[in-house]
Amino acid sequence: MILKRIKPSFLRYILLAAIAFAVFFFVFILSIYWGAWGKLPSKEELSDFQYQRASEVYTADSVLIGKFYLFDRQPIAFEAIPKNVLNALVAIEDERFYEHTGIDYQSLGRVAVKTVLMQDQSAGGGSTLTQQLAKNLYPRRDRKKANIVVDKIKEMFIASRLEDIYSKDEILTNYLNTVSFGDNTFGIESASLKFFNKQAKDLTVEQGAVLIGMLKATYGYNPRIFPEKSLTRRNLVLLAMANNNFISAEQKDSLTDIPTKLDYRDFDNNSGLAPYFREEVRKQLLKWNDKQKKEGNEYNIYTSGLKVYTTLDYNMQFWAEEAMQDHMKSLQSSFEKSYGKNAPWLKNKKLIEKVVKNSDVYKKLKKQGLEHQQIIDSLSLKKELVLTDWDGEKTLKGSSIDSIAHYMKILNTGSLAIDPKTGAVKTWIGGVDFEHFKYDHVAQSKRQAVGSTFKPIVYTAALETGTLPCTYFSAEEVEYENLKGWTPSNSGKKDEAYLNYSMEEALSHSVNTVAVKVLEKAGIQNVITMAKNMGIFSKLPEQPSLALGTGEIYLNELAGAYASYVNNGKAVLPYLIEKITDRKDSVLTKFEPKRAKMTAFSEETRQIMVEMMKGTINKGTASRIRTTYKLNNAIAGKTGTTQNNKDLMVCGNYAKTDSCNLGWTGQS
Repeated sequence: MILKRIKPSFLRYILLAAIAFAVFFFVFILSIYWGAWGKLPSKEELSDFQYQRASEVYTADSVLIGKFYLFDRQPIAFEAIPKNVLNALVAIEDERFYEHTGIDYQSLGRVAVKTVLMQDQSAGGGSTLTQQLAKNLYPRRDRKKANIVVDKIKEMFIASRLEDIYSKDEILTNYLNTVSFGDNTFGIESASLKFFNKQAKDLTVEQGAVLIGMLKATYGYNPRIFPEKSLTRRNLVLLAMANNNFISAEQKDSLTDIPTKLDYRDFDNNSGLAPYFREEVRKQLLKWNDKQKKEGNEYNIYTSGLKVYTTLDYNMQFWAEEAMQDHMKSLQSSFEKSYGKNAPWLKNKKLIEKVVKNSDVYKKLKKQGLEHQQIIDSLSLKKELVLTDWDGEKTLKGSSIDSIAHYMKILNTGSLAIDPKTGAVKTWIGGVDFEHFKYDHVAQSKRQAVGSTFKPIVYTAALETGTLPCTYFSAEEVEYENLKGWTPSNSGKKDEAYLNYSMEEALSHSVNTVAVKVLEKAGIQNVITMAKNMGIFSKLPEQPSLALGTGEIYLNELAGAYASYVNNGKAVLPYLIEKITDRKDSVLTKFEPKRAKMTAFSEETRQIMVEMMKGTINKGTASRIRTTYKLNNAIAGKTGTTQNNKDLMVCGNYAKTDSCNLGWTGQS
């Protein structure tokens, strides 16, 4: 009746349309509230949400060297977030944060007028920090424009509930722990560690402004990729802080003049310190995780925020990698020069084809049903390649076969240093480049690569079975009928048929013929027993060639065995992890050193063997340690090469670093 009194009629129709729209909009909002467009989280759910947290890997001296994660996030408490970061966030993202109850109607009105009436697309979305937190916790799954209104209203409801449950400080904390900083990095702590290599609590005002400035566009304002745009955005954040009286105008001016200096650390599995070590830690964690599940404990190494404290010594590992890179670069150059233009990776087609057939890409195409020639044709197609060597990356035109041939020539290496008293791993180098060579020459390399480094075990067994250290042996070659006429020979052109060697001379100069005779005198079974007592668990061949290191042994086994020479005759088992804790540092598992209970040999034998192995360093096959590398500290050890000098190993005890070191170098 009232509407009929309204004249003219068009006003009546406008009012009817407005009422109908209001009713429709009210019902629409109710339908969202009731869950017709997807269930809204209850207050109970919102009060108990859990972060997915990255697990962290630390060295023995508490340096963070790696993470395992699906999302790189390390949540922190409100007290660990500096005030300047909180102020920067509020100033640039939601300056009325402490005044509204989750929804800023004034801001929404401004956005509506500018966007709808004035068509200003730069007006922003009007979302409060609480609404942004709602979006972080429950990301929009459908990016269609038609659903934006539904998503916005949903976020308003969730924001309202969050404000009922949490204090303003808790909302800021949850926001800064969940927000994305790009590159799969979430939360202020992870971002601070990545861009400035420091914890969030140590961020300066301008560093905090850089990170908060990224939130508007994590890629566009990334200081590593776009430093100038990031600097402009940082200064805008500082201006907003000044306008909101969080800093003075003078502070703003002085901070604006400071350049952005990054200390970027990307916790990528392929890079950073000790990547092979971290990968082995990851594998051991997965085994630990499986064991925990069987015991009823649910942990996930990628999401549970575990803290893994390892045995690695940060400084030792750093310098070990530096030395490896310098040495391998030099060796690679000499290696390639020795072949010249007749290098097998250039000329030997049969060898190249053999390596190609063993490659992953060949096997993959073979599984798809392609014939050999089809695969070769496919792998011969020229394309743009990025190849890596010790001089860096280079881009050129080439085929997959060219790439395989290129990496054929790259020398590889593996080395391990342990505490001889406990077996704690101090340094671990599994190869030259984890990104391109995943094979770990410490953990995975069970090969006939120990060579003459096995000889000290033979000599130790001989001493323990009564052979006197002053005993002399003939270097004359002997034919062993029980091995189809096998005759060990010595390297070099020196005629040694009429020479006699003392045990010390024979060991320091690695005389093969004498080593076999020492083994025969000690007895093969006695040598094998000695090897087991010294921590060698791999099956060894019961034949005279064992003296020359033909047994296939892991590097960590041999390192543990050599430790017995400086550990009162007791072998150790190398281990990597000291303890695993939860995110609150409550210890979940502690790993105790595994040391032999019984001595493998007498103290007299131990002292004799150490003196004999000093001769290897001072005047024998490892004398370059003194002459070339100028290491003058107390060192005892043994070198070893395999057939055709393809592989070289050096194992020894180094008093200066109080560690037992074992290294291998050669072609993969």
